[in-house]
Amino acid sequence: MDYGDQYQHVPAAKYECLLFDVDDTLYSLSSGLSKACTKNIEEFMIQKLGIEGNKVSEINRVLYKNYGTSMAGLRAVGYNFDYDDYHSFVHGRLPYDNLKPDPVLRSLLVSLPIRKVIFSNGDKVHVAKVLRKLGLEDCFERIITFETLNPTNGTNTSDDEDSFKLRGLGTQILDANNYPSQSALPETPIICKPFENAFEQAFKIANINPQKTLFFDDSIRNIQTGKQIGLHTVLVGTSHRTNGADYAIESIHNIREALPELWESDSKKSEGVRYSGKVAIQASVMA
Repeated sequence: MDYGDQYQHVPAAKYECLLFDVDDTLYSLSSGLSKACTKNIEEFMIQKLGIEGNKVSEINRVLYKNYGTSMAGLRAVGYNFDYDDYHSFVHGRLPYDNLKPDPVLRSLLVSLPIRKVIFSNGDKVHVAKVLRKLGLEDCFERIITFETLNPTNGTNTSDDEDSFKLRGLGTQILDANNYPSQSALPETPIICKPFENAFEQAFKIANINPQKTLFFDDSIRNIQTGKQIGLHTVLVGTSHRTNGADYAIESIHNIREALPELWESDSKKSEGVRYSGKVAIQASVMA
């Protein structure tokens, strides 16, 4: 979708919104949550979906590479399951205690005179736990999670004929020696990053002008889609600026050094974007 004509009247001087991913962006990869999440996903594939144990690591890698999330990939190739059950299994056993309050990041976020929005593929319970553990639960105006973009819970869990056909195709797709081209991949019913429709829905829900928004994410593919759709982009977790990234920072804590201009907004304007609705914000996270 081209947003150029829609926003031509907006001057391009400053940012109006900061859009943040959560996992491995607001906290370090070294926390161990990502590794534990991968382990839980593979156990779900074995225990709940009956996938052979000696194949799950490679299948999971291929699905994540092609669909952005393993969950989206599993649904694309014909596996049906309850979304809440999946999230409970995968995220319910994560080592959240590894996350500690981050007063440095909190201070940076609170001092930024620009509206801040979360945009995560994670489910609402997981995102709320992470933000609470980091001490950031009241730092964002809006929280966009898996449920925001996928309000239906995937309750059609029966194995119908179409699912069997897809699963047969999935067997071919997941053959390590028979990777198809991107155009040959079946579509997923799940709306999530890195697909453009997820970004487009997020923009509508949070009233975001992509041309006036700075997007922070640790995923190169998410960053590249964001750039293609008009966002300004910051790749988090490396200082190596790859294709699609306007900026690259080792840690979210480096935001002030990399982008000092974010603190240069007019003081009167900044008063207008401070968040007085703490309770409402928390409710939107925990709902």
